[in-house]
Amino acid sequence: MFAPAQMGLLPDGRRLHLNQGPIDLIIQAFGDPDEIRLAYDQAMSCFPEILPSLVQELAALRSEFDEEWRTEGTVASRMQAACSSHRDVFVTPMAAVAGAVADEVLQAMTAGRALEKAYVNNGGDIAFHLTDGHSLTAGLVADYHLPNIDGDCVLTNDKPVRGIATSGWKGRSFSLGIADSVTVLAKNAAVADIEATLIANSVVASHHAVQRSPATEQDPDSDLGSRMVTVAVGALDQETIDQALEAGEEAALKSEQAGLISAAVLVLQNNFRVVGTAPAGLIAEAA
Repeated sequence: MFAPAQMGLLPDGRRLHLNQGPIDLIIQAFGDPDEIRLAYDQAMSCFPEILPSLVQELAALRSEFDEEWRTEGTVASRMQAACSSHRDVFVTPMAAVAGAVADEVLQAMTAGRALEKAYVNNGGDIAFHLTDGHSLTAGLVADYHLPNIDGDCVLTNDKPVRGIATSGWKGRSFSLGIADSVTVLAKNAAVADIEATLIANSVVASHHAVQRSPATEQDPDSDLGSRMVTVAVGALDQETIDQALEAGEEAALKSEQAGLISAAVLVLQNNFRVVGTAPAGLIAEAA
């Protein structure tokens, strides 16, 4: 069904690139060179099984979350677990797939290894490994169509954040909302992924500049079925922007109060809302 997995070091000799079908990972580990080499070997050992395993359960993964469904694969189990806090809204495990893959590969590569730090970046949904005294800095992009670094987030070992994810109508997945981007920091990448998706879905407002279409018209295999997804957003007036961001902020606050996220940054047409302990760089941008 898919070409064999492509795996190898990037030209810089420091980062590992793993690719198969829709999965595209950039990985970097820090520490003793021998430990890094072994960690990369472990990542490459686990990677070729991920996509075939997901494909075997794809029909269920594209269906609305059902807590009675028992998964077979470990990535599917991560996706199912990330959904478990959202029994009251429509969501499918696919909302957590990118983050769950990043978490799975990170766990495989760090098992038994003495690394200082590491990350697995799956198209912007990132899982982190940090040991005492070490940190990683993630650049945050407010608008997918204008890929500038709008702020940064310093992640340290003493904080609970081990995953970051971004969603929005301009991203690689469909959104029910109109946010340019919603970036979420959470305990792992799978949780960050699903929370970013659901918060972005909540950034909604009615306006003639917003164009929507059934998801299946954009992709016949979409897990969203006939639900209307955002395909374009023109210039909005300030009242509409505020209304949409306030709706998303309410959803983000609910997730923070439930202990699901540490922070969220919501962006719509150069307007920001920040929930939780936010990255200082983006606070400066939003001010």
